[in-house]
Amino acid sequence: MSESSLDRIISLCKRRGFIFQSSEIYGGFGAVYDYGPLGVELKNNISQLWWKCMTQNHENILGLDSGILMHPKIWEASGHVDAFNDPLVDCKQCNARYRADELVNEDFLNAKWNEIQCPKCGTTGNLTNPRQFNLMFKTNIGPIESDSDIAYLRPETAQGIYVNYLLVQGSMRQKIPFGIAQIGKAFRNEIIARNFIFRTREFEQMEMQYFVQPGADDDAMVEWKNKRYNFYIDELGINKDRLRFHEHGKDELAHYAKEAWDIEYEFPFGWSEVEGIHNRTDFDLQKHQEFSGKNMQYSDQLLNEKYFPYIIETSAGLNRMLLTILCDAYWDDSDNNRIVMKLHPKLAPVKAVVCPLVKKDGLPEIGHKIVDELMKSFKVLYDQQGSIGKRYYRQDEAGTPFCITVDHESKENNTVTLRNRDDQNQDRVSINDLVKIIQNRMDIS
Repeated sequence: MSESSLDRIISLCKRRGFIFQSSEIYGGFGAVYDYGPLGVELKNNISQLWWKCMTQNHENILGLDSGILMHPKIWEASGHVDAFNDPLVDCKQCNARYRADELVNEDFLNAKWNEIQCPKCGTTGNLTNPRQFNLMFKTNIGPIESDSDIAYLRPETAQGIYVNYLLVQGSMRQKIPFGIAQIGKAFRNEIIARNFIFRTREFEQMEMQYFVQPGADDDAMVEWKNKRYNFYIDELGINKDRLRFHEHGKDELAHYAKEAWDIEYEFPFGWSEVEGIHNRTDFDLQKHQEFSGKNMQYSDQLLNEKYFPYIIETSAGLNRMLLTILCDAYWDDSDNNRIVMKLHPKLAPVKAVVCPLVKKDGLPEIGHKIVDELMKSFKVLYDQQGSIGKRYYRQDEAGTPFCITVDHESKENNTVTLRNRDDQNQDRVSINDLVKIIQNRMDIS
């Protein structure tokens, strides 16, 4: 896909009600987006599928929903207060701002910035030295603003899992190994936000933290690398030729990590991370014990010992996963002069649309009865506006996998035409069999 493909996807998202720029009537609000009627359905379908795969399909993985606001000492223990920074560089000529590591691959602190050209205006010698900028959003608790009442909007969901892991383990009587999964909002004050919903200030994370006995972490890492990679292919239907692993080298590893891998996708703007799988060792639990004064060790009854579990983290951005799906599904079917979102049927926001051929002769009534029956099983729409061809193409852009056309023959033999989105093939089927046929084709029965 070319860079311009992203512009076409953004245009389609607005046109068909997937994603809107936040506060658009006020000129927009940078790096924040609203999810329209189709976008919120798609987002919910993705998160529900992830939740099912991570919790329902595993006996030893449990769910959690921790607070967005947490004790500020949590962020001191995690290192976010002191070290959650981006190095920023400004151009004094055109006022453009960049992350330092985007302009220099080497050690940016020792780079000769007066010799580097500004990518925007092309001048040399006008870039400032890097300055550190903390990405956390501050807020205040209570009626009076003061330094003693500072709190933070969480920049990640993982810490809420770590501080609750013993409560979850004890209340649910779990033994090592076990995992805790969470989906929730996180906030980062991104200064350089770009590429649509890939990097935003408000986003949702889908994380699972897997607690294992030290020494079993290497095998657990291999296991979760394979499971998470296969999720994109088997469950989301992503083209495997546009997926790859990237291993973090020693210079890329976070100070607490023993090993780290990214699942990357080839977006229109290049290969970029969609999900990370990390061996965080016992760093987080040790730090929270140090800062809280509470014992964070797991009591292993079988071994008759206590230890800090190692943690294998799988961390995915729901927004990035959604963008991956949109990019992978976008198809310019030039042979038929149409744009198609080839979304996997089980992810599609709307599973079927019911279209009476004409607005009379009792066809709308039959169409509404079909909608009433189908909507008990999945999301379905009714559409009688415009020619049948235009209605088909509208739904192709929306990613709707099936179009059901009610015509005069429907009155005679209780059948309809079922059109398939991708190949445009049409079958004559019984109205009574529609739910079963569509469920079989969606592979969700």
